Amino acid sequence: MSLPQRPNGFLAGIDEAGRGPLCGPVVAAAVVLDPAHPIAGLADSKKLSVKRRSALAIQIRETALAWAVAEASPAEIDELNILAASLLAMRRAVAQLPCSLAEVWVDGNRLCDFGVPARAIVSGDALVPEISAASILAKTERDAQMIALDALYPCLGLAKHKGYPTQAHLAALRCHGVPGVYRRSYAPVRALLAQHELFDR
Repeated sequence: MSLPQRPNGFLAGIDEAGRGPLCGPVVAAAVVLDPAHPIAGLADSKKLSVKRRSALAIQIRETALAWAVAEASPAEIDELNILAASLLAMRRAVAQLPCSLAEVWVDGNRLCDFGVPARAIVSGDALVPEISAASILAKTERDAQMIALDALYPCLGLAKHKGYPTQAHLAALRCHGVPGVYRRSYAPVRALLAQHELFDR
């Protein structure tokens, strides 16, 4: 795939993590890389090992010209739908960047009004270093949140499956009930809520 010409000025790459899971927020990141300090090994976060992803996340935070992470809550996902909530999280991340942007490039095929020129890049997380970096920050932040939730709900196995609807995850929810951090608009959760009351937490 041929990429657009890079703009003169600051380019932010944007990506999100957490559209498919049943619980927790959808997390977005925006990154402006420093051309004077290229980061080797940037790639789609899903293609990287946990160890490599974590190491790159540290390097991105230390060497990028600017970066920001933002999210949309489970309640916002239920109210807006997951696509609109993902775009909301992306807008929030861009709004936190401390520099004036020439353009933003977003992974995927959907855009919203970022207040600056924007392009959607299909498979951008594998093709554009700024989007790869955003993918890594979003994924590591969301995974960290799932590990924190696992400490609150150890019976649900969130540290392992990260909230995705695996058979083990659904079985645990059937056994233990559905906490309030779950996305009530998602079909598997709606079905479970017909049988279980929400936890208090």
